[in-house]
Amino acid sequence: MLVGLLVGLGHFGGDGKQAQVTIRMHVRHRSLFEWLVEQFPGSRLYGPYSHGGRNYYQWMARGACLREQVLPVLSRHISEGLDAHAASRLASMVERYGL
Repeated sequence: MLVGLLVGLGHFGGDGKQAQVTIRMHVRHRSLFEWLVEQFPGSRLYGPYSHGGRNYYQWMARGACLREQVLPVLSRHISEGLDAHAASRLASMVERYGL
């Protein structure tokens, strides 16, 4: 589930100091976000936000949660063969932040 969400909707990046992965979706998906927080303790749910007519939550994993829980799943499943664009974004984040 996580891999599909991140390949389709996710952002692989950071704030210049630490890496983070982020997913933003409409508020109607709150239960899915709560499931992500349960599955990946240390990840955070922010919102709800309302900007430009959009009402959404934002899920984020960074720090130990990203390194120890999320990144191993992504590294195991996101590849050039699955989705070259997502694999490239993941590799860039890992390289930039030395993960």
